[in-house]
Amino acid sequence: MLKLYGGARSRASIVQWYLEEIGAEYEFVQLNMQSGEHKLSSYLAINPMGQVPAITDGDVKVWESGAILIYLAEKFGKMPDSLAGKAEIYQWILFANSSLSMGLTPSDNRNETMKRYLQPVNEILAQQPFMLGEAFSVVDVALGSILAYIPMMFQDVDLSAYPHIQSYLQRLGDRPAFQKAIMKRS
Repeated sequence: MLKLYGGARSRASIVQWYLEEIGAEYEFVQLNMQSGEHKLSSYLAINPMGQVPAITDGDVKVWESGAILIYLAEKFGKMPDSLAGKAEIYQWILFANSSLSMGLTPSDNRNETMKRYLQPVNEILAQQPFMLGEAFSVVDVALGSILAYIPMMFQDVDLSAYPHIQSYLQRLGDRPAFQKAIMKRS
């Protein structure tokens, strides 16, 4: 059985959201990060970086939330067949996990960086309900989770200038899988 390893308040909730969306069977293994379970040799054999999330799927071990999302989308037949279609998904997942999330870190220029990133996303969402069009996809999990964390964790980033992102976050927040994994409501 597929196992998702995570800790309290970690990016494991992003992977859990996607697993819930696609209806995959999985076991959630919560590591006690405070007591150092992520540093035990048994876990380091899964993720040598000692971070969460990670998954095991039989003999397959995958860590880093973006890589896990891509793996799961491939495994469960949620990826397009074309290389161009896959590249579009890869670029958005990598953007969410690197540029967007890293742009939130330096507080001295956070708002300027966010403006540069959020304006194009807002314009895309003005034309369509989800990042790749009419249908929800793994991209919405990767990007939507980072966007959803902004008002939760960064009160100095004002999303009021991005009404289409706000509507998008409302659509995502209404999804039962989002509520279960991100908001921890069933």
